[in-house]
Amino acid sequence: MDEHTGDRGAVMGPGPDPGELIVGRDAVRARLFRAADSVPADRVLMLVGDAGAGKSTLLEHAVRRAEAGGARVLRAEGSESESSLAFSGLHQLLRPVLAEVDGLPGRQRDALRDAFGTGPATSGPDPMLVGVAVLSLLSGLGDHRPVLVVLDDAQWFDRASLDALSFAARRLEGEPVRMLIGARDGDRLPGFDRHVPTLALGPLDNAAAHRLLDLQPKSPTGHTRSRILDQAGGNPLALVELTRAASAQQTAAGLPSAGPLPLTAHLERIFAARLSGLPASTTRALLLLAAMDSADSAIAGSAGLPRAEDPAWLPAGQAGLVRRTGRHVRFRHPLVRSAVYHAASPDAQRAAHLALAEMLRDEPDRRAWHLAAACPHPDAAVSAELERTAGRARRRGGHAAAAQALQRAAELAPRREDSARLLVEAAAAAVFTGDLARVEELVAAARMRTDDAALLASAAVQAGRLAVLTVRHTVVFSRLADAAAKSAVSQPAAALDLLADAAVVRFYCGEDTQRHRIQDILRRLPENTSHPGLRTWVRAVSDPFADRARLVSSLPRLAAGAEDRPERLTAVGIMAWLLDETAQAVRAFDEAFDRWELQGALPEGLGGAVAWAYVERGRWEQARQACARTIAVGRAAGLDHAVACAATVDATLSAFQGDASSARTRAEEALALIDPLESRSVAVYAHRALGAAAAAEGAYESAYGQLRLVFTADGAPVHYHASYPALADLTAAAVRCGRHEEAALIVERSASALADNASPRLRALISRARGLLAGPEEAEAHFRAALADPVLEYWPFERAQTLLDLAEWLRRRRRIAEARGPLTEALEIFRRLSARPWIERARAESRAAGLDVTDAGPDALAELSPQQQQIVRLAARGLTNREIGEKLFLSPRTVGSHLYRSFPKLGITARSQLRDLIEGPLATAAHRG
Repeated sequence: MDEHTGDRGAVMGPGPDPGELIVGRDAVRARLFRAADSVPADRVLMLVGDAGAGKSTLLEHAVRRAEAGGARVLRAEGSESESSLAFSGLHQLLRPVLAEVDGLPGRQRDALRDAFGTGPATSGPDPMLVGVAVLSLLSGLGDHRPVLVVLDDAQWFDRASLDALSFAARRLEGEPVRMLIGARDGDRLPGFDRHVPTLALGPLDNAAAHRLLDLQPKSPTGHTRSRILDQAGGNPLALVELTRAASAQQTAAGLPSAGPLPLTAHLERIFAARLSGLPASTTRALLLLAAMDSADSAIAGSAGLPRAEDPAWLPAGQAGLVRRTGRHVRFRHPLVRSAVYHAASPDAQRAAHLALAEMLRDEPDRRAWHLAAACPHPDAAVSAELERTAGRARRRGGHAAAAQALQRAAELAPRREDSARLLVEAAAAAVFTGDLARVEELVAAARMRTDDAALLASAAVQAGRLAVLTVRHTVVFSRLADAAAKSAVSQPAAALDLLADAAVVRFYCGEDTQRHRIQDILRRLPENTSHPGLRTWVRAVSDPFADRARLVSSLPRLAAGAEDRPERLTAVGIMAWLLDETAQAVRAFDEAFDRWELQGALPEGLGGAVAWAYVERGRWEQARQACARTIAVGRAAGLDHAVACAATVDATLSAFQGDASSARTRAEEALALIDPLESRSVAVYAHRALGAAAAAEGAYESAYGQLRLVFTADGAPVHYHASYPALADLTAAAVRCGRHEEAALIVERSASALADNASPRLRALISRARGLLAGPEEAEAHFRAALADPVLEYWPFERAQTLLDLAEWLRRRRRIAEARGPLTEALEIFRRLSARPWIERARAESRAAGLDVTDAGPDALAELSPQQQQIVRLAARGLTNREIGEKLFLSPRTVGSHLYRSFPKLGITARSQLRDLIEGPLATAAHRG
């Protein structure tokens, strides 16, 4: 919701001095005050406007309001020069409460320390774990009193800090924590771009501008007043400062004679004019402060700046350039800093940076940037310093900061080959920010500096790694395939890497012409190119049913070779899932995650396979955890496609567990994030989820309509892998709404297309579909065939559906005694999975078969939301609220709130009763196999 205030008033003065008066902006101020008062309204609120619109003043008033009400205020100001230092903004914000970090759970505490450079940082902090730590810390502070987080000039916060803070901001529901953000209008703020209520401070209208001028100590009149109104353009800061300039000279001669000039140029000229006549000590102090512009006052003090009480600052304060806040001195506005800095000569600027670099020998990252700012020409030593800074940033998870440092290192590298190498490394770091345009810009810069085929191929691989996670599948596939074809002879290993990414895009897109292109390039690559698993990956991902038996036979060997490489073991798991070797896939994922907590700032290519494998294996709690992580990571990086992939899995689980409304919301969100022609896999998964949601409500016509979209008009699969598992569900809906013939054509066409390459799972689904379509005499054989292979126990939900179909058929044939066994087994599986619609259907059928089906404890779980079920199951295993929150990316308070609301529905009063409720006789099969 955007609020463009109609009662545009003004803000007195450019700096938030305690006695400063706000004129107008009543609606904005009231809404900020509601947040400061912790009124249940906006948990996160963004205030945007041009420089000088009054954002800082309004935020300062909100801070004083909150403090007067007893709230704990944490605040940080963005700094342009510190935007390249990973986690500097977060460190500034949390410095007053760093002692509280010791009370966090071990992994969260270590992640936060690693982020701040005070931990071992062996492999870099998990960005999501840093976000959980921030959320837990804010939640814990809220146990004592309300907390207000204020971020000013947020457009200059470093990316790592923004990622952690936006992660926490999206999870503040139910917390006594509010967040106010001030940012320049038009500047992108990663993580806060969507769904954040925004107040926009536009220019003042003519009446409000006159009111502001009337309130100035020396209100301008006549022609001077008209000039000021004209050139200020409704900007409150410009109105005040132009008035002060005119008043100081008792004439308008100091104002620009022709105009209007750009506003920033106006103000810089006005502020710069105040520098004339200042003592040399004051000018030097101002330039040092401008060159550092550090919100980190402790470091600024130790760097040799005069203390706040030093007489050197007095003339600057009298000139309206700085303000004293407690023990510190700060510029009254970023434009003052800009004016001071740019008014100095290049030699003076370099001297200031060199002086700061000398003072900051204990701060190697800041020192490196000051040395770089003092470099007018390439310098190998400074370039190396920045490269080391990038390495430290990467180890702390600051990928954006690393990319920025490497890019600057490349600019300062004297040798073109070193410059190109550094740009490729910068692109590799930028991949983890999710900013594809930035990656492509760095890759393009590298291409301009080198003809090295290996380096250029590496650059293409880096761009491709991120490109596969975007929604631009058709364009991305062409680029990857063209680059792979170009490198096939000179750089076959790089070509295979590119082809591996192209195969992922082929999976997402589902376009059949892409399969032919991949096969053509693969034939041109030597058999011994790179590690053997990569070639198998390309074939399995791009066409899993073409030579399934051979691909399946290679999995054990690849798994054995990946034992010490969790990322390769994960790839083996993905291939196993694609080949419907779900049990092997889950084992691979379990083994990989035991050694490797999915570190990294991006979801892996085909990362949704992990969640789908857990769904199919009946481990729905872990599937939801995988979805939560992918959604969190994808949103932080701005990767809509990754979010959409995970949302469809989550939607499917919600439908299976009877939460049709949530299922529809999630599926529709996924469809809104992608183009269905570009992302056929996501579109198919979304329609499968919508079909399952309709079936859960008994709306079989609607269910069939959604599932019919999974196949083309002539019955071919829309997607070569994602469509086939819907065959049985489509048939089940079809027979309930009179679409037998159409469903039969689709089933038989799919069976013919798969032929001998169909997996045992797909053969079982086809047999179930044929059983549903068959006449009274033929159905049993099909159902029995669908249940015959013992391996089918690895898909418990699908097996339970078939058992229920068989039992219904048997009961209708009056073979009631035979129906009871399948019914009992099906009901047990549905209960364990909390598949509420299926529990109800199986219980109704069981009663019709004369079985005594009383309400069992685990059935009470069906009354809970899917998220509450996850929390209850984890709590039953003995996990604390903090540990549960860490797994599900929630705050401990949110976890506790869910448990509090769940207990009455479960008929219990204490946490100690959960274990007996959940781990009763029906839960013994929960992790069988």
